[in-house]
Amino acid sequence: MKTIFTYTIAILFSVSAFAEVSKTEREALVKLYKSTNGAKWIKTWDLKSPVSTWFGVEVKDDKVVSLKLMNNNLSGQLPEELGNLASIQEINLFRNDLTGMIPSSFGKLQNLVKLNVAFNKLSGSLPESLGNATQLKFIELHMNRITGELPVSYGKLAALETLSLYNNEIEGEIPTSYYSLKSLKILLLNSNKLTGSLSPDVSNLSSLENLSLFENKMDGQVPFDLEKLRNLKEMNISYNMFSGFVSRNLAKLDTLNMTMINEQGVATTLKVSIDKNSAFAADE
Repeated sequence: MKTIFTYTIAILFSVSAFAEVSKTEREALVKLYKSTNGAKWIKTWDLKSPVSTWFGVEVKDDKVVSLKLMNNNLSGQLPEELGNLASIQEINLFRNDLTGMIPSSFGKLQNLVKLNVAFNKLSGSLPESLGNATQLKFIELHMNRITGELPVSYGKLAALETLSLYNNEIEGEIPTSYYSLKSLKILLLNSNKLTGSLSPDVSNLSSLENLSLFENKMDGQVPFDLEKLRNLKEMNISYNMFSGFVSRNLAKLDTLNMTMINEQGVATTLKVSIDKNSAFAADE
């Protein structure tokens, strides 16, 4: 009788252990494990153990709230099922060997604050749906192979503070909706294939501290309105085809000294106003 009682207690304990997260969330994580060659991760998961014991998974109130598997030898594609982690606040898969596209289901993650899948081999276009994840503050997808254009919908991410997409193959112009991102502090779009001009509306990015657009194909006048960005501490817009002249203040911010590539492919530097620090003053 004692043996039966002990066996019953063991079964109940096992069931309660697996009940700590929903079946849907557990299946989403198992799908990630299987689609990214989990058996060969540096720190792998014991799928027979409770989810809360799995490396890089944080569970709170029976919900998965964080997934951190940086530098862990994940290879393969991210499954759409990750969009079922409804309470997740952070996904960090930095520096792995992930391929394929960013799941469009990420747009369903209404609690997601941080998304970092930088230093992988992701390709395809950025998902337009990500603009629906309105709690996002940090998007870091640099050093991948992402193509296509910048989604207009990201201009709806009112809480966004960091947008880091450098070293990809993104084309087209910066959408006008991006100039409404009042909370944006860091905008890193360098080393892509961006074209078009930088709108004077850039002055609306009142929180901006770091602007990096170097090594693209942008052109037109460098907007004097950049000087209105009182929080701007770092800027690099060199190695584009911008024209006109700039103030000393702006020139000092650019670490590559406003070096541009003209229509003949020759490196030139923009003219700097000699007499006055402000391009506004020089234009009067």
